[in-house]
Amino acid sequence: MGKFGLQFKATLENVTNVRPVGDDFRWYLKLKCGNCGEVSDKWQYITLLDSMPLKGGRGSASMVQKCKLCSRENSIDILRDTITPYNAEDSERFKTIVQFECRGLEPVDFQPQAGFAAGGAETSTQFPEINLQEKDWTDYDEKASESVGIYEVTHQFIKC
Repeated sequence: MGKFGLQFKATLENVTNVRPVGDDFRWYLKLKCGNCGEVSDKWQYITLLDSMPLKGGRGSASMVQKCKLCSRENSIDILRDTITPYNAEDSERFKTIVQFECRGLEPVDFQPQAGFAAGGAETSTQFPEINLQEKDWTDYDEKASESVGIYEVTHQFIKC
């Protein structure tokens, strides 16, 4: 069993409080079996709404799956209390935005998609529907009369 932190890094222009929105936010991951090393070839997503029972009645996890190669049962759970926004002062630095508790597997890749939100750095303007799949996002803050953006989105995983 181990905890892995997803660290997010981006260049923020006139926005702050970049965050996933809602319990149905989809964390798209590629996962590696800790037993045989098999990496999933397709993106798999987990949400806070997902809850599957663990074998032997040991609680639940966001996802429980059997490895296609070695048939070992593995699980991953989103640690709700670790979800943290990425703010203007974090710009261009890695910051852990969520942690996952993993049994028998580890996350090896993350694909940001739709479901992020942010606020204007100097205004109360909200940007509720941000899609980061292209690793860049731009808009315009009418209240501040300036462009806003999230650029060069990248990530890494760390063992916690």
